[in-house]
Amino acid sequence: MVDAIADTSFIIDWVRYSKNKLLFKVFDVVYVPENVLAEIRSEGSLLWVSKGLEGGKLAILPELPDISREALNLVAKSRRFPVRPMDYPEAFCMVVGKRLGLVVLTENGGAVALKDYDPEYSGVRVWRGIDVLYALWKSGHVNSFKDELELYQRETKRTYSGRDLARYGEMHGGL
Repeated sequence: MVDAIADTSFIIDWVRYSKNKLLFKVFDVVYVPENVLAEIRSEGSLLWVSKGLEGGKLAILPELPDISREALNLVAKSRRFPVRPMDYPEAFCMVVGKRLGLVVLTENGGAVALKDYDPEYSGVRVWRGIDVLYALWKSGHVNSFKDELELYQRETKRTYSGRDLARYGEMHGGL
């Protein structure tokens, strides 16, 4: 298994999913940056994070000056791309993902699109909830990708584009 770093958008959605503990079947440790933790306001998300910290499945990643500088530069740079710009917490996660080889867990469109617009970040693995669900299905932790995705979308109110669904449909013979 590998490690990951999660931004606020991912955590908020993932916590709403009734099988959110399955995340730790895919990742040994998921890092939560201090700046992401500062953005989390919901009691459910804070409780999930605290339980993850107690269980050793989540770890807090402190602000690191060189990563913070690069993340601020990335925020400014992302404003010049023809996609949704990134805010600081997502940029911080992308920089950490690039430097430490962590999977970046996000639902932020700017972070997802960055790989296509910035060659410096093209090698960063960026996963959304749909990608985690697919990995869970491929590894046998859920029986049906289609059923799990429907449950996830119903519980989280997160919807994926037709293009996303078509991509996964092609991978395993249709949704």
